[in-house]
Amino acid sequence: MFDPADNSTRSTRDDMIEYHIRARGIKDARVLRALRQIPRERFVTPQAQANAYDDQPLPIGFGQTISQPFIVAYMTEKLAVEPSHRVLEIGTGSGFQTALLALLAARVYTVERVAELSRQARHVLHELALENVSFRVGDGTAGWPEEAPYNRILVTAGAPAVPLALRDQLADQGRLIIPVGGTTEQRLILGERRGEHFVETPLLPCRFVQLLGSQGWPEGETPTS
Repeated sequence: MFDPADNSTRSTRDDMIEYHIRARGIKDARVLRALRQIPRERFVTPQAQANAYDDQPLPIGFGQTISQPFIVAYMTEKLAVEPSHRVLEIGTGSGFQTALLALLAARVYTVERVAELSRQARHVLHELALENVSFRVGDGTAGWPEEAPYNRILVTAGAPAVPLALRDQLADQGRLIIPVGGTTEQRLILGERRGEHFVETPLLPCRFVQLLGSQGWPEGETPTS
């Protein structure tokens, strides 16, 4: 495992966690500890590195963003990942959320529609010695059925509804977090599998990029940087 102790941004990272995350109610010790280990500046463009620990989303190219740190922490805490869990992530993006999940779970399966983002994220996670992650390029709304079921599923783009494929790939007693709503504004939904039932609980309002795919928003042209 990588050691961030000598990272020159450690103080700024700790400030972000204290003032933007802990102060806003995130208490899970494992989530906070994992956030302290992850150098967020490694997951943004060179132009955005000076703002890597601001509590805001930042562009990563290809029409995508790295999510606001508080939202990342909030979604992860609500997901309640345990060390034995197998987690499916839809929307690898920069790989920052992927790295956090990799520190918390036994195995992470992550799907990204933009091949170059997937390649970049794989490279950064490899450099950080996070090797318990499997990557796939494709339609995230279809999930990764060959590896199902999953104890936890996290979606990092906004959908018009919870994709049925993801509901089907969630294990009994499993949890799913997804932004659901319109193309520009959504609300986080916590979905829980209870036997044959799938229970949805609304959480915070949020804004995510669109979840494109066969069970999301219609595919347009592939985004360009």
